[in-house]
Amino acid sequence: MSTTPDSPLRVESPPTGAKKHLGRPGVFLESKALEYARALIARASLTPDDAGCQDWLAERLAALGFSLERIDRGGVRNLWARRGSGAPLICFAGHTDVVPTGPLEKWSYPPFAATLSDGYLYGRGAADMKGSIAAFLAAVESLLAEHPEPPGSLAWLITSDEEGPAVDGTARVVERLAGRGERIDYCIVGEPTCAERFGDTLKNGRRGSLHGRLVVHGLQGHIAYPQLARNPVHQAAPALAELAATAWDSGNEFFPPTTWQISNIHAGTGAVNVIPGSLEVRFNFRFSTASTMESLKERVHALLDRHGLDYTLDWELGARPFLTPRGALVEALSRAILDTCGIEPALSTSGGTSDGRFIADICAEVVEFGPINQTIHKIDECVGVDELDQLATVYRKTLEGLLHV
Repeated sequence: MSTTPDSPLRVESPPTGAKKHLGRPGVFLESKALEYARALIARASLTPDDAGCQDWLAERLAALGFSLERIDRGGVRNLWARRGSGAPLICFAGHTDVVPTGPLEKWSYPPFAATLSDGYLYGRGAADMKGSIAAFLAAVESLLAEHPEPPGSLAWLITSDEEGPAVDGTARVVERLAGRGERIDYCIVGEPTCAERFGDTLKNGRRGSLHGRLVVHGLQGHIAYPQLARNPVHQAAPALAELAATAWDSGNEFFPPTTWQISNIHAGTGAVNVIPGSLEVRFNFRFSTASTMESLKERVHALLDRHGLDYTLDWELGARPFLTPRGALVEALSRAILDTCGIEPALSTSGGTSDGRFIADICAEVVEFGPINQTIHKIDECVGVDELDQLATVYRKTLEGLLHV
């Protein structure tokens, strides 16, 4: 049985053989987290178009006593909402934008219909990350219903540009907050972090990303007269092989070793009888806190110089690594997951980058936790209905642990 947002809220339990981490016996009624997730998914917020998601959220946060601040830049919508003025300040960070759907005809259900089927909610953004926004809203509503004036402060940092260039999104909000000396004590980013079973993974850091554009200069010439030319491919090959074989560091307790990978390489005019005049190589470091951007750049330049190459090398920092060691936030979230799911989450720093890299500049403890990530960015993206309920419970228990209520 399946339903769309306007159909009855009665959904049959998954049939025998459904995925093991989902489903509860009998028939269930739609939870607040599920209701909110469906409302958000129904808004086709392809990055950076927010499609009204933040207005929908702001209306509900205002009703809960949050003060709202828009920090929009360059066509990107950003929302900062805060309730309270005391410490600690606990922030939920997320994004309302989603990636493109891909071929519509390959979806089992329309990607913005927010369809329920066999214990799953289908739609673009279900797992990444409208489900997390919905669950946190349900958690905050539940908390404030029981504790109308909790100690400390609650905040939301929401952007519509996480899936895009991420230039005018969370980074701009952080700049505004830093400029007026407003710091966050604890931040939960609602990225989908779980691998196989809900609750199995939380991320307490991310690797840095450093891009390089290397141009090795040679001398173009006729391929039959190599003595009159200088082939940059031949000259660069030993250096590239050494770069690929280099152990940059050994990682540490939380991070795997730093990696270096070529993403693109090009030389030549397209003709088969011309020695190229230059070779262009694009590469990337994913680096841990065991290395720094400066140390990696120095080592690459030293290696290229040692090989005697005539080259130009331009660098672009995609993200600095950040790490939240075991402390109040990791412990509170881990305890909430154990109480709700019955498992101890693993701490991980794997995967790409997230907006946590910006927030870490004004927040000492940043972690990411959300639903299972197996379908994110894919056709038929979905989230388990049970996951949404459990996620709301985990978020509420974490808030209670940090606020001591």
